[in-house]
Amino acid sequence: MNNDKPKIDLVWGCAEIAKVIQRTPRQTFYMLESGSLPARKVGNRWVADRNKLHAVFLEDVA
Repeated sequence: MNNDKPKIDLVWGCAEIAKVIQRTPRQTFYMLESGSLPARKVGNRWVADRNKLHAVFLEDVA
């Protein structure tokens, strides 16, 4: 059986998202709240797809 579904790699919480994008938690929280990052709130926690976070920064370079 061939599973062609993309793997979802979720990052939970502002502090963990900050580590992925190499910013401070404060900078990351601002970016999350302003909608600059592809993330959403689930309950009281932010969650984001790791690949989408990387894509945000790679688009600016190209």
